[in-house]
Amino acid sequence: MTEPVTVSADEHHPEHHGAGHEGPHGYISNKDNYLKRLRRIEGQARGLQGMVTDDKYCIDILTQVSAMTSALQSVALGLLDDHLNHCVRDAAAAGGPEADAKIKEASAAIARLVRS
Repeated sequence: MTEPVTVSADEHHPEHHGAGHEGPHGYISNKDNYLKRLRRIEGQARGLQGMVTDDKYCIDILTQVSAMTSALQSVALGLLDDHLNHCVRDAAAAGGPEADAKIKEASAAIARLVRS
């Protein structure tokens, strides 16, 4: 089984170079919460590896995969909400091509989430 390939936002949209807009990102007020949740998910991933190593029952592993998937989806939806309520809202208020780009970018992100 091959490892999943992680693609950064910069690789999807090199023109953004990780910035996307001036000023702090929309999630900044929730950063500590997101980091805590991501560390918990990281622990779940290590737990899953241990379950496979220890030859645990398939259904038990699948149950934990489902829990981890739900946790990741929750983080993704929170980040999306923060992005819409900060980055997209600010760009829309300013108008112009940046607003159009932010809406298109958010739509593409939603499409990726729906497909995953």
